[in-house]
Amino acid sequence: MNYPETVAYLFSSTLVFEHVGATAYKEGLGNTLALDSHFGHPHHAYPTIHVAGTNGKGSCSHALAAILQQAGYRVGLYTSPHLVDFRERIRVNGEPISEERVVTFVERERGFFEPLHPSFFELTTALAFLWFKEQKVDVAVIEVGLGGRLDCTNVITPLLSVITNISLDHTQFLGDTLAKIAGEKAGIIKHGVPVVVGEAVAETRPVFERAAAGRQAPVVFAQNNPEVTASTAVATGGRDYQTRSYGPLHGELGGDCQTLNTNTVLTAVSVLRRLEDRTGLHVSAADVRRALPRMASLTGLMGRWQQLHEAPRVVCDTGHNVGGWQLLAPQIAAQPCRQLRIVFGMVDDKDIDAVMRLLPRNAVYYWTQAANHRAIPAPRVQALGSAHGLRGRQYPTVAAALRAAMADAAPDDFVFIGGSSYVVADLLTLNYF
Repeated sequence: MNYPETVAYLFSSTLVFEHVGATAYKEGLGNTLALDSHFGHPHHAYPTIHVAGTNGKGSCSHALAAILQQAGYRVGLYTSPHLVDFRERIRVNGEPISEERVVTFVERERGFFEPLHPSFFELTTALAFLWFKEQKVDVAVIEVGLGGRLDCTNVITPLLSVITNISLDHTQFLGDTLAKIAGEKAGIIKHGVPVVVGEAVAETRPVFERAAAGRQAPVVFAQNNPEVTASTAVATGGRDYQTRSYGPLHGELGGDCQTLNTNTVLTAVSVLRRLEDRTGLHVSAADVRRALPRMASLTGLMGRWQQLHEAPRVVCDTGHNVGGWQLLAPQIAAQPCRQLRIVFGMVDDKDIDAVMRLLPRNAVYYWTQAANHRAIPAPRVQALGSAHGLRGRQYPTVAAALRAAMADAAPDDFVFIGGSSYVVADLLTLNYF
């Protein structure tokens, strides 16, 4: 098989959560442990940092990887989902895994893994851990796929655990209260391993405190003594920060959510710096200041308040649940423009009704659906939008919706595309801009 055929095989012969949703979720670590043993526990060959959370874990993972790269280390980065190419999930110093290695992995190992019937994510995690060992990384940043306690990344024992925040998402798997979800995320806390919690509320903080105390893991709440003391969006892109330990910083990502994410990242780096004698990882304040302004170029990050065009200004973002839209909606509504235009679609495991209540009322909407089996059909999205008093028309594809929005837009309009990672994925695949 060539690379496209191999990726097609992975998508068609394994259960892929991004395609089929709940049926791809496998509770338990049986397959993961079998794969890990078969490959000789490759994650033992390098230290790791483990990142969980409902929102922001992708941005935080990329930021930590960028800072470690800037410090001179060879850094593995494992994230999900991908937007354009499967290989985005597995990177070393920003470079995706080679097509050849994806092909040889499947060709050589399918005789072992096919009888296990692993999920797509179980198999991808095994490949990532193996690739990082083969590439002799100095450290790897590992993003949790879903939850934490039973996520197949949870076989690692990291130098540091990071939990960004908790909101109601994937409730069918993780529980229907913030406390239950926090309990699942807290499952990544390991005995004696420090943990940084980015945001906690009255319902979740005791969960993290109990889990950390039970495992004798020092816990730092980033909110308690925040590293970020001020944050301002920059008209030309990104954000400027005033910080307690790192002086003035410029961050490449401009989303309002990045204030919280950056505070979490800087707190995590401060913990790593205190652990230097134990970990051997040296990160300077200068490394932080140099890495954050070029995070995307260092790591390949896409889709986080990413500006694609000027006049009209066009921005996309992968925020896809209520927690994400609580920050996205006010930022979109605050953009100076003649007319706000929003290309919007969601998938069927998200609380679209709750998101609709947050959407700006003064926008023109281009309701659509991603090319994904879980996408809510555009007519249904339009009907829900109309029920909430939102005006717009429906389009069968992201491409059609984008073309209509751009045809309608004046140079001083603002066009936003999002609602789902898969809407953004379809957009970026178009190479429209």
